[in-house]
Amino acid sequence: MQLDLHVSRFEWAGGPSGISEGIAGLAARAEGVGIRTLSFMDHFFQMEWMAPAEDPMLECYTALAFVAGRTQTLRLRALVTGVTYRHPGILAKTITTLDVVSEGRAELGIGAAWYEREHRGLGVPFPPTAERFERLEEAIQICLQMWSDDNGPYRGRHYQLDETLCSPAPVSAPRPRIMIGGSGERKTLRLVAQYADACNIFGGPDDVAHKLGVLRRHCDSVGRDPNEIEVTAMYRDFAPDATPDDIVRGAEEFAKVGVSTLVTSAVGNDPGGYLESTFGPVADRIATIEPTPL
Repeated sequence: MQLDLHVSRFEWAGGPSGISEGIAGLAARAEGVGIRTLSFMDHFFQMEWMAPAEDPMLECYTALAFVAGRTQTLRLRALVTGVTYRHPGILAKTITTLDVVSEGRAELGIGAAWYEREHRGLGVPFPPTAERFERLEEAIQICLQMWSDDNGPYRGRHYQLDETLCSPAPVSAPRPRIMIGGSGERKTLRLVAQYADACNIFGGPDDVAHKLGVLRRHCDSVGRDPNEIEVTAMYRDFAPDATPDDIVRGAEEFAKVGVSTLVTSAVGNDPGGYLESTFGPVADRIATIEPTPL
């Protein structure tokens, strides 16, 4: 199994003057623990269910580019970009630029977007759910075309591009990997089956197992092997007295249902210390766990 780190809060870094070195230090410690991918949220206001909307929030691609310059091995991703926030052609160029400056470490994480308050607050159009999913599929198609040899036009219902030129091309071969976030059974998992290299599913092992059953059926309908899709799941809610053996056993339960990557969070006022104390002792053991094939 792989271990990834998702960073969704920044107040621990000590205000605007401390965020830069705080993030750089956390990224360095993550590399030291053996974290494979670091992700930021693609939000502009903090999520209200987590903390006040006024809490600090970074624009994710600027922050990821900063981390790229301060690390050597971490893969870099938004978990996940809201399709409404950037025109797909510009998004493809942004991911490409991150991939080039990081020497091939960028991934595209994308979803249908949901946070209406920040849309309204910043004047970003917030279409109905059905339209956002239509835009999500077109955005993925545009990125794939821009990362191909086809520089011609794209004509969709919501987006029309006269030229899908993207130079320089990404360093990642054959292109940056695509993660589709969310686990809606009718639309999201269908798009995962059709387009994604990875998915991110919330819930415990039983919940994930159910969603993966749905994903397998979607893969069958489009003629795709589900084992081509990396399955990631959030892994961050532990009892205060959890032991290293407890952490490993929890990872094994996810592996049994087909999860290949665990995504933990930056927790507390010293997230680097939390990461080292919680996963440092078990990272090598987790790396040896073999997920059950889908």
